[in-house]
Amino acid sequence: MSAVKRAALTAAMILCASGAHAQDISDAGLLVWGGKLERLEYRFGDEGERVAAYEGDAFVGNDAIKFRWEGEGEYDLDEDVLEDFENQFVAQVPISTFFDAKAGVRFDNPDGPDRVFGVIGLHGLAPQWFEIDADAFLSQEGDISGRIEAEYEGLITQNILLVPSFEAEFGLSRDRATGQGAGLRSIEIGARLSYDLLERNIQPYIGVHYEHLFGGTRGLARAEGGDTETLFAVAGVRLAF
Repeated sequence: MSAVKRAALTAAMILCASGAHAQDISDAGLLVWGGKLERLEYRFGDEGERVAAYEGDAFVGNDAIKFRWEGEGEYDLDEDVLEDFENQFVAQVPISTFFDAKAGVRFDNPDGPDRVFGVIGLHGLAPQWFEIDADAFLSQEGDISGRIEAEYEGLITQNILLVPSFEAEFGLSRDRATGQGAGLRSIEIGARLSYDLLERNIQPYIGVHYEHLFGGTRGLARAEGGDTETLFAVAGVRLAF
């Protein structure tokens, strides 16, 4: 693992381990920090594939500005290889009642060479309380890409939640070295049914997760003998700190 990846992972773990706390700072108002693992899960594919995956974030800041780590990764248990490892470090400022703007950097260790990106984006709540993340990326190779994510927490009872999610990635150019084509690259659709064990801090869940590749990305995956669509059954837990 390179020095950049070690530093990114260490910073992320320190932020997550810090927990959620607050203290008064005279010149900046209330300082808050916390973290969560949105997903820590095992996926079992329709053709026997086995994947371990996580997605989480941590922050520190106040009402005027927050500094945030966002990360996700996937580990192929059959091939014993890290397929995806992404870390974002961004500054986030409010631009309306429900939305923040963010900017920073992203470090990737995909199945291929490492990539570093500049990041700008929006994070917030759309009408009907959909949580939205929309990001644009510029890599050190000049590749422009984007991603939009949407998630909704639907209460079935006071303790049982159904969380549907959607993610789409697209690019304006091809990055053959990392298996990414131009245009719409992929979508991921999921639904997870969770049970609240401790005030939204611990939530075990089960569900389904579907991935589908498109266009040039699909063609590059086929050329390498990889999967172009997979349906997973998932089991995992959400943790908030």
